[in-house]
Amino acid sequence: MLLSDKGMFILDNKQVQTELAGFIGRTLRESFGKGPESVFVSFNHTIMTVYLRNFISPSESVLLGQQHETMVQTTRDLLMQTLIPEFKAYIKILTHMEVNEFYYDWGLHNKSGLFVCIGITPTESEAPIDKKYSYPGQENLHREINKISLLAEKTPEEVHSYLLNERTLVVIREGILVPIEKELIRLGNFESLRLAKRNLEKRLLHSSGNFESILNTKVSDIFVDWDFYRDRSVIVLILSPTS
Repeated sequence: MLLSDKGMFILDNKQVQTELAGFIGRTLRESFGKGPESVFVSFNHTIMTVYLRNFISPSESVLLGQQHETMVQTTRDLLMQTLIPEFKAYIKILTHMEVNEFYYDWGLHNKSGLFVCIGITPTESEAPIDKKYSYPGQENLHREINKISLLAEKTPEEVHSYLLNERTLVVIREGILVPIEKELIRLGNFESLRLAKRNLEKRLLHSSGNFESILNTKVSDIFVDWDFYRDRSVIVLILSPTS
């Protein structure tokens, strides 16, 4: 446990990972009837990711077996809207990080899920510096993200990425919505737009992306979500280093 320059005690990274993984696992179990088999937390003071493995309930398995994936996605989206404020509050208590943005996505095909929290803490008032989290192939990966984004909507106005650790690569896109999407948002069609973009972009990310050759490592999972009000999107690649 560390003491910040503002006199507040802040848990170290390992303590944050353990405490938050336990809390999220219990909360999801209470809400969904079954919690994830494992929860992996990565935290760099302004960006936090939570990777869930083997997370699917028996009833969801039945629905997926009957090709009702949209029903599972919609139900989870409704439940997450009630859980996000609780997760934000606990993260603030645990780390003093004020979560300004909360993203999530599911990999139903392999029973996985991911949360991304972006905010600021008393020890870090600005977003992380790109150079600090740079990695080999970063520029090529940004070009690949631009290419895929253009197929789905338009080239992002800005792309930033952060390699939090050897298994977690976070990509943030700014300015990706086209006029028709903005009009759908204005009309309140958030869920329909989210479902459509989730299906389209994940299909493109999985089928069109050359991420493994660019990063020289296996990509075991890909997640994507949007903040429609901020016109921002987060993509997370879960990597599986061979060495």
